[in-house]
Amino acid sequence: MDLRCYKLLILGGAVRLYFSRTPLAGLISNRVEFATPLNSYKRMQEGVYLLQHGIDPYGGDLVHETPLLLRAMSTIFTSYPEFLPLLYILLDLSTAALLHLMSSNFVQQKLQQQRSELKNYAKDTGELQYTEDDKYDIAELVLIAYLFNPLTVMNCIGLTSTVFSNLILALLLYSLMKRQLLFCLVLLSFETVRSLYPAVLIAPLLLIFARRSICAGVSIFTLFVACCMAMAGANFLVMNSWNFLDGTLGFIFHFRDLQPNIGLFWYFFTEMFEHFRTMFLITFQLNATVLYLVPLAVKLRKEPLLLATVLIALMAVFRAYPSLGDVGFYLSLLPLWRRCWKYMSHGFVVFAFFLITLVMMGALWHLWIYAGSANANFYFGATLAFSTGQIFLITDLLFAHVKHEFCLYNGQKIIINGEEARILLE
Repeated sequence: MDLRCYKLLILGGAVRLYFSRTPLAGLISNRVEFATPLNSYKRMQEGVYLLQHGIDPYGGDLVHETPLLLRAMSTIFTSYPEFLPLLYILLDLSTAALLHLMSSNFVQQKLQQQRSELKNYAKDTGELQYTEDDKYDIAELVLIAYLFNPLTVMNCIGLTSTVFSNLILALLLYSLMKRQLLFCLVLLSFETVRSLYPAVLIAPLLLIFARRSICAGVSIFTLFVACCMAMAGANFLVMNSWNFLDGTLGFIFHFRDLQPNIGLFWYFFTEMFEHFRTMFLITFQLNATVLYLVPLAVKLRKEPLLLATVLIALMAVFRAYPSLGDVGFYLSLLPLWRRCWKYMSHGFVVFAFFLITLVMMGALWHLWIYAGSANANFYFGATLAFSTGQIFLITDLLFAHVKHEFCLYNGQKIIINGEEARILLE
């Protein structure tokens, strides 16, 4: 990292520190768009208090963080609470730095791949290829996209545990680029035991470490399951009880808290007849995990990092308790695919969706909860539109990647019957 990146990190830290000392921090920590039953600062604070006083935090239905993280945070929560904002800021800056280093490694690997495939590229594709400057430009764009995205800034000052999730995911992506298998498995198992959905990231891991060997793939998957069991055992040692499994993974899968959020679960299951609940619960959870996994893994088998990016984005859309902090994380990965941007055709539509729906969420929440002049349909309409905008973005990125790969090998201008052809995906 050069001096400019360190200056950006300092500036990003200063922005977070400033806003953490304003009333905005308290407001964000109570907003349902950022704080969910899984990542709420108040719920973690309650869990730490109960754990320290020998009370099972999972005896009720309030605490849903893992015992390991509760134990790790107990000292600073009780003895040094004034340093909590500083700790979260340092963790968030570490996430940004890791994403910067990961991006630089990714571009370096892309350059090596291009050198070996250059003879197969069409002649007019220079602007579609990665360059040496991209090692610095793309990495810097990723750094800026994370440090100064309002969603990640507010997620940090709201003291949500999504800050920890983002750090673990950034470490995981960096370890993937550095080909550190064991570290990847430990990180992935820790996050899987915490929030279930990251288990799907085993797919890009297998594509990198077991591309040509089924036996190696089975061994890695078995090792992943063993790591998950070991992580669950470590949590058991903290609590001397298995209650945490129902309070974390069980709570997520059964969706027991219908508190509104930016996701698709809460409104649907509020209106659901109880005798249909199990069927639709399984359907929604399959949609959030394995439904897209196999087709995407087959199509993106040569681009494991793009697969990881898309899976992280789909998790942010379809998981049971999403937050805007999850959205901010995957948005910061988009500059990695800068060479595909030329073929993304819904940029304005997506930007309009994001801007309008984010503004409308706050307004409609106030009208519903405080003014009493609206109802849940209004707020859910805004969150549904926001999810639609995210789907537009994800599909646009996938289509742009397909077009980019096609043009690399076939050229940007294809002449049929003397006329330039248009590339359309149907």
